[in-house]
Amino acid sequence: MRLLKLIPDDTNVDFMRWRKVGLAISLLLVLASIALVATRGINFGVDFVGGQQVRATFTQPPPIDDIRNRVQALGLSGSSIQEFGNPNTLLIRTALPKAADEAAANAAGSRIRAAISQGYPNTEFAVDTVSGKVSEELLRSGALAIALAMLGIAIYIWFRFEWQFGVGALTTLFHDVVIVMGFFSLTQLEFNLNVVAAILTIVGYSLNDTVVIYDRIRENLRKFRKMEMVPLLNLSLNETLSRTIVTSLSIMLALLMLLIFGPEVIFGLTAAVLFGAVIGTYSSIYISAPMLVWLKVDSHSFLPKSGASGSAERVEHQEGYTR
Repeated sequence: MRLLKLIPDDTNVDFMRWRKVGLAISLLLVLASIALVATRGINFGVDFVGGQQVRATFTQPPPIDDIRNRVQALGLSGSSIQEFGNPNTLLIRTALPKAADEAAANAAGSRIRAAISQGYPNTEFAVDTVSGKVSEELLRSGALAIALAMLGIAIYIWFRFEWQFGVGALTTLFHDVVIVMGFFSLTQLEFNLNVVAAILTIVGYSLNDTVVIYDRIRENLRKFRKMEMVPLLNLSLNETLSRTIVTSLSIMLALLMLLIFGPEVIFGLTAAVLFGAVIGTYSSIYISAPMLVWLKVDSHSFLPKSGASGSAERVEHQEGYTR
């Protein structure tokens, strides 16, 4: 039985021809993301800003305007109400004053339940409460987790390969995380602890793809000592293209189905990982690999100082390049 191949073995795409265009696109996306975060901000969830998140399930679709009036009459700041999964369920979010503690948060939740229950006695409630102090700790911990993960990955690649590869990996990860943050600023999807987990997943996925490509590049640097760097990068990318495409497509298809048919509670996480998978695949080709050219890596960069020039080299011809 003949196996299906999405990418032919003799694929020879000139990726590096467009490396400057890819760099321009990436710079534009990164700058736009930074500008969006600075101007529009991030729609932080209750996990990070503190407050109440009340999920109210009614026996029939309620009038949202009436529910909004009941909540606003309580004098709670920063309230927002939206459908959650189906017309019978509403998600009510309210912020708390900075000085509020957990007791105040619980009291606010009780007031919301009581106000709604007066007009809708058969309503079921699920309440999540986060005090301001806890939310600040969660925000610091989440940011620290992402930063340490990126730093640890860069150090690992530095020792696993060479410092140029570590710089390339860290630049790639920074590129991916910043653009994902810009995506959340643009869409104003809720940024909560699930999204932090999604960003760490994106970091791991992007790293996995980058390491596979870097490993093939290093192998080819040792094998083809007389090949120019740009053709060598194209060769390495084409040799790993089948693995990259198959892995990316399988992940994206699964995430797309989860995004369409999955529960509302993980919509933000799924959207983040799906978008990050697309950006991570792109950056593995057009950021991590070209970085080696810009850092002046070539086939002689990692030769031992006392390397014998007479060591056996394979000298063959492939696609017009000398090995």
